[in-house]
Amino acid sequence: MESPEHEWIDEAAGPVVRPYAVTGGRTEHGASDFDLIAIVETADVALPDSLALGPEQERILVLCLAPLSVAEVAAETDLAVGVVRVLLADLLDHGLILVRQPAPVAQFPSVGVLKEVIDGLHAL
Repeated sequence: MESPEHEWIDEAAGPVVRPYAVTGGRTEHGASDFDLIAIVETADVALPDSLALGPEQERILVLCLAPLSVAEVAAETDLAVGVVRVLLADLLDHGLILVRQPAPVAQFPSVGVLKEVIDGLHAL
């Protein structure tokens, strides 16, 4: 009985590249924390001659000529968000992208502050 070679490959899927191959085996994205709604934009700088970018990073740079969120970059590249965060960290380290983090969510004042405001209003 002869089994077909690589029967797990779908003809329509094309070449399969594992996420760890795209990121060089890295899962951490350094000190940069990319929120899903952070806006990414390609920086207006020339690529260094010595920098060899992978096809995924080149695609991200092209996509981000118009500002996109991290979630949109992941959707457009069809990559996992964790992989996209690693690739974005590399691009940020090389100064090839700009990242605008979302504004922090407003924090509600503590109960003590609210009581002081109410007491102040009663004193009026």
